[in-house]
Amino acid sequence: MKLYAGTTEQFRADARMHRIAEKLRAEYTTQIGHRPAPSEVASWQNSLMALSMLVDQAELNDHGVILEYQLGNTSRRLDAMLTGHSPTSAENAVVVELKQWSDGTIGPSTADNCVELGIGNRIRRVLHPSVQVGGYQQW
Repeated sequence: MKLYAGTTEQFRADARMHRIAEKLRAEYTTQIGHRPAPSEVASWQNSLMALSMLVDQAELNDHGVILEYQLGNTSRRLDAMLTGHSPTSAENAVVVELKQWSDGTIGPSTADNCVELGIGNRIRRVLHPSVQVGGYQQW
């Protein structure tokens, strides 16, 4: 299952026109059978706008974009995958894990492969996003 697939040009246009979160929400509702949480829709709107600006800045004009791709029969979904070809025509994909953490709340962790987030008055240990992506790539 994937909630969005298109070209980088389509993705940038959908993000610029503030259509991307609505497209994901509609597809989520169709495929899952209920609406996503408002916080998830807001997260899509914010983080995917930032990703579209990076895609634009990098001049990725002839690539593919897949958003919210579910890995097999698991509950795991990768946030974004950019696809394309190398100069030698080899197929390539880059998996992107999007986070909306503020700089003041992130710190190193004594636990391997983790970072620590300050949430309110609590410290929460979570898997480092690069480790998360590595698991997606192995899948």
